[in-house]
Amino acid sequence: MNALVVMAREPLPVGPSVFLAGPTPDRAAPVPSWRPEAARLLGEQWNGEEPLTVLSPESRDGKRADHYETQVDWETSARARASVVMFWIPRDLKLLPGYTTNVEFGLDAPSGRAVLGCPPDCPAPERNRYLVYVAGCFGVPVRETLPGTVAAALAIIAGRAGAQGTAGG
Repeated sequence: MNALVVMAREPLPVGPSVFLAGPTPDRAAPVPSWRPEAARLLGEQWNGEEPLTVLSPESRDGKRADHYETQVDWETSARARASVVMFWIPRDLKLLPGYTTNVEFGLDAPSGRAVLGCPPDCPAPERNRYLVYVAGCFGVPVRETLPGTVAAALAIIAGRAGAQGTAGG
């Protein structure tokens, strides 16, 4: 089953969704984005009754926001609306530093809707140590592979759907 991908600043639909949080490639030092693979895996693994939406903070066709605040406001709204905020942090201090990601994780870790993926073979895995520790403090699932992180994110959605069904709604 495929997932609908909603890119930065596009309207946010209702229904189950995963926000893809983590470092975004910079145009100054282009590296391939990890998000298309994450969206593909989410679509493959999703087996819910409703369509799944993948929320990506990257711009469609590379068209950036006219104002920085517009981008930040969309990302903040999308993370708040998402069923799960899935963090994938292949930390590379030169190419994918993820400084904003650190702040976002701190905001989202206590929500009960976060998943943290930190590959041990990334260029700077020691720079994820603090996030892994914080994840443990808040019961955030931590995974080391992208497929494992995707599975943990979908498990949270499935758990919420099951809990809602048990509660009669």
